Amino acid sequence: MIMEVKINAIKLNMTQIFLDSGRVIPATLVRTEDAITEEMLDKDVVVVGTSKGKGFAGVMKKWNFKGGSRTRGQSNKPRSAGAIGSQTPGRVWKGKKMAGRMGGDRVTVKGLKIIRVSPENKEFAVSGPVPGARNGKLLIKVLSED
Repeated sequence: MIMEVKINAIKLNMTQIFLDSGRVIPATLVRTEDAITEEMLDKDVVVVGTSKGKGFAGVMKKWNFKGGSRTRGQSNKPRSAGAIGSQTPGRVWKGKKMAGRMGGDRVTVKGLKIIRVSPENKEFAVSGPVPGARNGKLLIKVLSED
């Protein structure tokens, strides 16, 4: 049976942790108000956070559209979306890839591990990147088998 402990935390910053073997692991430092212990070391975690907001983005940034040609009579629309539909059905299909607000979504990252614990500072390091900006709120689910 898998037990799950939920921890409310704040993302501090990204760093690197150098192992004795010479391997480098990218890590994210996290601070919490909840109690953490040394037993949490090497536990699998699932991190839930809010991604960085990018504001209003065009189709080239948001959907990786190629854009129009820069020449051949193109005057002022090389980054535009192009045609968005036809006369029938007389509307734009729901879900059409268009410009709009980007980012600021709830993101879940699985498969991370706690690789360093500092109970006196109530901080720990999670392997890899976690969503959101610095000082962003995170929900960390520590998974353990009992």
